[in-house]
Amino acid sequence: MSFTLGTPPAQLSDALLERLRRVSFPTLGHYLEEGFLDPAIQRQCGRGRVVGRAISVRLTGQDSTVLHHAAGHCRPGDVFVIDTGGDTRHAPVGEVLAVTLHARGAVGVVIDGVMTDLDQVEPLGLPVYARGRSVLTTKLLHLDAGGLHVPVSVGGVTVTSGDVVLADRNGVFAAAPAVVEALVDTALADDAEEPALLAEVLAGARLGDLTGATAAIESLLAERGTTAS
Repeated sequence: MSFTLGTPPAQLSDALLERLRRVSFPTLGHYLEEGFLDPAIQRQCGRGRVVGRAISVRLTGQDSTVLHHAAGHCRPGDVFVIDTGGDTRHAPVGEVLAVTLHARGAVGVVIDGVMTDLDQVEPLGLPVYARGRSVLTTKLLHLDAGGLHVPVSVGGVTVTSGDVVLADRNGVFAAAPAVVEALVDTALADDAEEPALLAEVLAGARLGDLTGATAAIESLLAERGTTAS
């Protein structure tokens, strides 16, 4: 398959980014099932939460030529999302790529594969999410293969340039801006209610009474002619 170049994405709106920086990412899981990457893809190094624009890169074989090209066009706020084609032995990101992306303002890297040079990358503070680490690296083979700004499969989720990427110590989420735009205000409202809920729990209230779960169970049991203990 020959190299494929897609259309560079638009920037995410400042208003959306500001709200996403305030939301608790797991709250989105109350409303969505899609977009959550395989939990095996975890933060290997770096600090803080990631909120940014996806730049999708697809590698073929063990060739990282397209990734080196793409890194030179990184813009502040970008999150490089790398599909290795199922390769979990060859690391496409190490010191050189990480320093390049960090210097150009990237806020994170997500690899459906492995990384290398952990001791050199870790001091940068750049969050790198991967399935693990390896001493074996990709090569500059200059193959007519791979893709940039094309749909990629990462952790079981299809991601393309321009998507929103959110990541923290729990894992990674990615979706089209319209998906998160439709939910972020609801999620923020949920987050705002949580401190009061926790205060009631700490004061002795039963969680199920507060959330309606107990009423639901009692209703189910009543239909069967039994009662909850």
